[in-house]
Amino acid sequence: MFESVKARLEKLLRDHSRSDPRAYMEGLREALLEAKVGVGAMQSALTVTERELQVERRQLADAERRGRLAAEVPDAETLLLAERFATRHRERVGVLERKLTVQRDELALAEREVEEMLGQYRAGPRGAGSESIGAAWRDLQAAGGDRPDTAQEDERLRAESDSELKQKAVEAQLAFLKNKLGKRER
Repeated sequence: MFESVKARLEKLLRDHSRSDPRAYMEGLREALLEAKVGVGAMQSALTVTERELQVERRQLADAERRGRLAAEVPDAETLLLAERFATRHRERVGVLERKLTVQRDELALAEREVEEMLGQYRAGPRGAGSESIGAAWRDLQAAGGDRPDTAQEDERLRAESDSELKQKAVEAQLAFLKNKLGKRER
C-alpha cells in the first residue's frame, strides 16, 4: 500500500515541474494523506502480528507442557505427537518474530518518509493563492481601480458579529425568563 504512495509521490516530483506550485502542493498534500492512511494500516497490521505472536507463544508453551507430561507417561506415540506440535509452534513463533521485526522496520521507514513529506509540505510555497490575488489587485490598481480597505471591512464585520451575538444572548435570556414565569403560573 505504501509503495503506491511512494510511486505517486515520485511521479509527482518527476513529471510535475514546480512552475505550478498550487498543483504541486495539492498533489503533495494528497500523497501525504494517503501516506498517513498507509502508516495507519501498517500500524494495524503490526498490532495483528503482535497478537498472533502472543497466541502462538501461548500455544507453544502449552505444547511444551503437554510434551513434558507425555514424557512422564510411558507412551511413545503421545510423546511423538506432543513434540511434533511443539516443533510446529516453535517454527511459527520464529516466523512471526521475523515478520514482526520486518513490519517494525517498514513502519519506521514509512514514518520517516511521511515526516519528510510533511517537511516538504510545510516548507512548500505558502500563500500561492494569496500571491496571485495580490498580483491581481496590483493589476487592478494599476488600471485605475480601487482596492477596498480591508481593515475597515474587518472591523465592520466584527462589529456586526458582536451585535448578532448580543442579540442572540438577549433573546436566550428572554426565552429563559418566559419559560421560568410560565412554569410558576401553573
